[in-house]
Amino acid sequence: MAETIEDSEPASFRAAINQFIDGRLQAKLAKLAENDPKRTELLAQHQRDTWLEDAVRRVRQIQAVTHSLKPIHPDARGTNLYVPPAQLPHLDEIGSHALGDVFESDVVGNAAALDVHKLLKLQANGQTLLQALSLQLKDAMAGLSDDAEQAQSWRDALVGLTAPRDEAPSSHERAKQLYWLNGDDAADDDQYHLLAPLYATSLAHAVHRELQEHRYGDANKEARQARRDGKLHDGTFHNYPDLAVQKLGGTKPQNISQLNSERDGINYLLSSLPPTWKASEFRLPAHAASVFDRLFSGRIEVHRTLRKFSTFLATNPPEAMDTRDRVDAFVERLIDEATIMAGGFHNVLPGGWSLDERYNDLAMEEKLWLDPLRAELPNEAEFAREWLWMDWPAAIGKRFAQWLNARLENRFAVGDAEHRQWKKLLLVDESKDGWAQQLDRLRQSLDGTTHIPTRKTHVELMAQEAGA
Repeated sequence: MAETIEDSEPASFRAAINQFIDGRLQAKLAKLAENDPKRTELLAQHQRDTWLEDAVRRVRQIQAVTHSLKPIHPDARGTNLYVPPAQLPHLDEIGSHALGDVFESDVVGNAAALDVHKLLKLQANGQTLLQALSLQLKDAMAGLSDDAEQAQSWRDALVGLTAPRDEAPSSHERAKQLYWLNGDDAADDDQYHLLAPLYATSLAHAVHRELQEHRYGDANKEARQARRDGKLHDGTFHNYPDLAVQKLGGTKPQNISQLNSERDGINYLLSSLPPTWKASEFRLPAHAASVFDRLFSGRIEVHRTLRKFSTFLATNPPEAMDTRDRVDAFVERLIDEATIMAGGFHNVLPGGWSLDERYNDLAMEEKLWLDPLRAELPNEAEFAREWLWMDWPAAIGKRFAQWLNARLENRFAVGDAEHRQWKKLLLVDESKDGWAQQLDRLRQSLDGTTHIPTRKTHVELMAQEAGA
């Protein structure tokens, strides 16, 4: 008599297997009439031992894989691989290794035998039947048969689903192949290794499952609605712009693999487009004596305003109030740009950036203007005193006027009167986001003196300059 496995009660895997076989039987019987003679045949085929014996025979027609060939090309023939992700080398890049012990293996081969893989995916006690059989757990073995010898034979055949095929590794003319240089001499053919990339099907399935949840799950729907309504939301909104969908297998996705069939052939491709380059107007004045020479002149709006300004002056406009207003408007636009540029330095860079030796050539008044928070650093008492003395705004006004004169005098007669006018407009700009208001905010943050050039104090400065 054959040895039996002692088990007073049916194991949980046995119940799961019975339910699985009966479910398949009932699905087929439902399609037949009550008096159809095929019902008797189906009942015989779905007897427990009969069905399992047939499954063991058919399991040789399929192979469990984590990396498959057919998604590369449906007509490709060659080697597939089953490598548990936990056994792969750990890399910083995303790959199958990131799945660890939680992954779904795929199955390739005869689509008519894919139900055997579904059998091996049955779960009990937190494990799949395939995992439990691989460990030869008692309840899984008993789930196959009460006969220990029979159970062992069927177990070996079913677990063979994950074993490499006996034939040598091979590729195919329709598969991808590339030569990888292992050595240093690109002219030496012997230093190349031929690689045959495979499709990481287990990883692709995990990505698909997560993207499906992010795109259609209730949590993301709520977050998306809150975003549309402009409301606060505690959750996270997931969005995948420029997402592409690749359909594998056409109308028969099961011909590619089991997991591909479960996804209806849908495979998501994340966008890998290169970024659209947008030139930034924010630059650092490395090895420059002034930010006005290149950084400020190179700003798009500054360049545009200077061109329009020059075009207007080239018409030789009459000396009238309207002309003066037009000139002042151009200068004020340039002052706005100077204020925006300075704000970029204040908001983006940490206090003390001007201490870097790359900026040693930058004029001290411009360091005081663009790096005010340096005054709060230890060992910068002298810088703080110069900032709080507040004579540097007038120096910046002079440098601005010199810069603008230099941009115009090569083509137009610009003298001391215009020079004073440019300086005046810079120093008395008292708009909400203008020069004087910006200085006032900085003064308050640093608890500095209130002596900031304004319209009133500028009149005194101009009088003194005129008298000189």
